[in-house]
Amino acid sequence: MNANRTVVSTDKAPSAIGPYSQAVKTDTMVYVSGQLAFDPATGNLITDDIKTETRQAMNNLKVILEAAGSSLEKVVKTTLFIKNMDDFPLVNEVYGEFFTDNYPARACVEVARLPRDANFEAEAVGLL
Repeated sequence: MNANRTVVSTDKAPSAIGPYSQAVKTDTMVYVSGQLAFDPATGNLITDDIKTETRQAMNNLKVILEAAGSSLEKVVKTTLFIKNMDDFPLVNEVYGEFFTDNYPARACVEVARLPRDANFEAEAVGLL
């Protein structure tokens, strides 16, 4: 069985900052690359505070899912990367604005450094 593989791209989210796609979908799944808090209109990284940064990155994730024909409600797994685990309660608060019930599986890890010195990154796997 050969599964179809399609690159997903939308101008409603920031362009990739390296040799990767915003997302790739197969016949039944969508895999969204890690999203930082880039403002798609300006290309600037938003790092005002961890809640604002998390909200922008999650919005970027959301619009890419929608461009792929999926949605937050169809996400089965997320991975969150945070620079400082002390920010976990604030990240969790914002994350809860996007996922309100039937939560996806999730991992959250503290990392030494993220691209462009961001403080938060999120990736997701969802159903189509």
